[in-house]
Amino acid sequence: MIFRRVLSVAAAAAALLPLAPGTAEAASRAARFATFNASLNRNVEGQLVSDLSTPGNTQAKVIAEIIQRARPDVLLINEFDYDAAGAAARLFQDNYLSIGQGGAQPITYRYRYTAPSNTGIASGFDLNNNGSVVSAPGAPGYGDDAFGFGAFPGQYGMVVYSKYPIDLRGVRTFQKFLWKDMPGAVLPDDPATPAPADWYSPEELQVLRLSSKSHWDVPVRVGHRTVHFLVSHPTPPTFDGAEDRNGRRNHDEIRLWADYTSPDRGGYLYDDRGRRGGLQPGEAFVIAGDQNADPSDGDSYQGAIHQLLDHPKIDSGFAPSSAGATEAAALQGGANATHKGDPKYDTADFADTAPGNLRADYVLPSKRLRVAGGGVFWPVSSDPLSRLTGVFPFPSSDHRLVWLDVKQ
Repeated sequence: MIFRRVLSVAAAAAALLPLAPGTAEAASRAARFATFNASLNRNVEGQLVSDLSTPGNTQAKVIAEIIQRARPDVLLINEFDYDAAGAAARLFQDNYLSIGQGGAQPITYRYRYTAPSNTGIASGFDLNNNGSVVSAPGAPGYGDDAFGFGAFPGQYGMVVYSKYPIDLRGVRTFQKFLWKDMPGAVLPDDPATPAPADWYSPEELQVLRLSSKSHWDVPVRVGHRTVHFLVSHPTPPTFDGAEDRNGRRNHDEIRLWADYTSPDRGGYLYDDRGRRGGLQPGEAFVIAGDQNADPSDGDSYQGAIHQLLDHPKIDSGFAPSSAGATEAAALQGGANATHKGDPKYDTADFADTAPGNLRADYVLPSKRLRVAGGGVFWPVSSDPLSRLTGVFPFPSSDHRLVWLDVKQ
């Protein structure tokens, strides 16, 4: 395998690097995998690069301190605007993670990976069926007619940071996989017509991508073993109508990883290089991301997240939790008071009217890995570190960093 320090797909020709120091001992200790929807998205293309170009952005400093406090070895950041040069990913490392924030120790990731997102890419079709096609990035209504909701290409993107080497040649992306090509896809139906599953026209289905951002299989070499870091950020199951187009898409975006990790079910999948099939039997993996789906509450379609939680190859027995989430649900009340799920597992502080706080963010390992612990970075209000999470308007994000420690 060839391992590279990666800034972006555009930087794929970067010089080769040797294995990271200390990887020989990685097999005997736990590796910490984490996901964090950090809300490092901006309303204007290029603004994130501008904000990270100096070390003084207040929000970025808080986000960096949370990461430095949690100290993950492999980290997915959701809602991190994509740029083709990988400048934002590099600047966040150099100007924020590499500088101790608020008394925390700096943290260095020698390897990182980012790639294009479907957000803000014009589809050329009226995907929300409001009678107009909006194809100008940034124009009102543009996001609803893009392949993934966004005001410009790459808004709400993703980036992976890793202390362990990333096998760039082994990365698989599923940005362009078409929704219609998933067998039994739960395509939305226009309730105003008698035909089934006809919210999207045949012409639209020929181009409509399943992933609202992208799905990446990022192989990470931990000690002597490769762990496939399977990352994504399915669309929220809201902001639609009776057709439930976003709820159904969220369901099938989650299903992609369920099928990918099942050798008998993933044969239909094809990646952006044309390679078909899912993960090879016996491979170790960790699924991570803001799945926008709670096991018991919220607006998910047909218990979408249970496709992963109940999967025979996934160990979901340990659920990261926090005392801060329990406290927040009690203090905020509203929809939280009617929830069925235990609030200690919540990872997102959403509106108290609806849907309330939810478990939206997950780190789920394969059963070939051993769980050694984990948690959610959500301090109680009396903890000095609660200044990093706070209450609305949040100093960092409405989501919390979630981590899991796994051993081989």
